[in-house]
Amino acid sequence: MNDRGIYLWAMPTLHGILSAVLLGLVQGVTEFLPVSSTAHLVVVPRLLGIDSPLLNSLSFDAALHLGTLAALLLAFSGDIARLAGGLARPSSRDGRLGWWIVLGSLPALAAGALLEDRLSGRLRSPLWVAAFLAAGAILLMLAELVRKRGAMARLSAGRALAVGCSQALALLPGLSRSGVTMSAGLLVGLSRPEAARFSFLLGVPVIAAAGMWQARHLGSLAPGEGWLLAAGILSAALSGAAVARWLIRFLGRAGFGPFIAYRFALAAAIVLANTLAR
Repeated sequence: MNDRGIYLWAMPTLHGILSAVLLGLVQGVTEFLPVSSTAHLVVVPRLLGIDSPLLNSLSFDAALHLGTLAALLLAFSGDIARLAGGLARPSSRDGRLGWWIVLGSLPALAAGALLEDRLSGRLRSPLWVAAFLAAGAILLMLAELVRKRGAMARLSAGRALAVGCSQALALLPGLSRSGVTMSAGLLVGLSRPEAARFSFLLGVPVIAAAGMWQARHLGSLAPGEGWLLAAGILSAALSGAAVARWLIRFLGRAGFGPFIAYRFALAAAIVLANTLAR
């Protein structure tokens, strides 16, 4: 094989790795910001012309879920270890919070098991995504209007379950798991940083379960595809961990206004693009 042949053979692999890294970055950033990772994973490949069957598959989605799970473990390793240890002491503060996270995870786990396969394909069209992006922005606006400053100590089993029930709505593409749970956290009395922290901790069991459930689609990989999965996982893990830590600091001094405006703008851009494409 001459040099030109080697060059042409290598270019798709390099392009694939760069695309996988980009999509991992998109997943890691948008999973934790209240802007919907699903919406961006629908829009970005179309916008950039990424048509790889693997990078647009449920197998790659499973890999990216593992990346965002790793991000949570990196960003909140101390909290997770403390809460896991507290499960054996239900009367302690860590024990109560740990069990509330378990309780709050149940609605989303049940909804995912029963409805994800039915909804995942039907509602991933651009117009549905735009509608749910706008709906999530309105929900954040309402939560900001009625929010009360509080402390995580005010959280109760009932309030944790209420936030957990909201998490089940994240099956609707564009609504955003983090956005809807942070909104619910504000509505039950948490401050912005505490709502974000509880949202992230509440996401650990659900993201882990979603990753394992979708991993059934992995099957056998073609030569080179393992590198694409690894690149996406690593990119999602590192970017997600950084964004999760940053967001809690940001919300300590600012609100959700920029994310609300961004969601409306993205929804409008999707509708416009869809209209012009007809």
